Amino acid sequence: MLVGYNVLSNLKIYISRGVLGHLKMLEMEANNLELKQQELRQRGRQEELNANLQALLSKRDQLKAEIKANTSLQKMRTLLDQTGVPYERNEDVDNLEDGSDNSQLLLMMARHTQLKDLLHAHHLIGGYDVLQTRKGKGVCVSLATAYEGVYLETYNLEIDLGSNLRICRHNIPPFIPLERLVTQGNMQTDIRDFLDTLSQYLNAYAGRKQQLHLTKEIHSSVQVAESNALCTILVLMFTIPGEKAEAALCTLQYADHTQRLPTRVNIESEDTALVSSPQWKKNQALLLETPLHTALVTMKKTGSIA
Repeated sequence: MLVGYNVLSNLKIYISRGVLGHLKMLEMEANNLELKQQELRQRGRQEELNANLQALLSKRDQLKAEIKANTSLQKMRTLLDQTGVPYERNEDVDNLEDGSDNSQLLLMMARHTQLKDLLHAHHLIGGYDVLQTRKGKGVCVSLATAYEGVYLETYNLEIDLGSNLRICRHNIPPFIPLERLVTQGNMQTDIRDFLDTLSQYLNAYAGRKQQLHLTKEIHSSVQVAESNALCTILVLMFTIPGEKAEAALCTLQYADHTQRLPTRVNIESEDTALVSSPQWKKNQALLLETPLHTALVTMKKTGSIA
């Protein structure tokens, strides 16, 4: 009995020591794993800090390069502005160029910024081309006209920049009331308003003239019986389809010389019932609201004219 008891006790001690040893081993492995994880976290943090450092250094170098480029660009732009001829080469600008791609790019950028500033100034003064004349004592203003996206005539007037603004020379058509516009627009205090009003007159005249040109070009059956130089009165002869092929006389009056559409349309014919019909009432309204050549296309499609 005593022998069995000793054996059992030794077995329990062995098992107890084995379990404790295993637990101790697991504890050591857990501690080692924690140390490895700490090392990995520290290494990852260090790599993240290194990456941030490299990004900051790269940003610093980029900012230095931009500052250097902007300094060179400003210097080149200043020289371009001082020449007075922005797109022609000059000795000072050539000295900044070393033939490299960077110098060529800087020159292009300087000219680009100069062009943007010129366009901005052009926009501020209402889109008029302005050139100095007589060594700054005067300016020449160019007013371009256009209709339906097509540029037409350009008119010019030279203004003396003395104590009082005065128009020296111009090629404005004589039927444009230039002197009255100078007085009404008060050119001395608001030249922008004067130029805007003058531009309205010129563009309206160019638009009416272009409509008349397109009418003659597109509608061969429509005869222009009468028109004045300002194109404020137009008399057209229509041929009305039918057995008798009657004619109708259409008079367009443009009382507002700043507009391209007529203010009054009168249609006459021997057949009074025809011109007073609903269809011709529509044609009359169409001519008041639509450019002449476009209205005639519609009238031809509806069969009102041949």
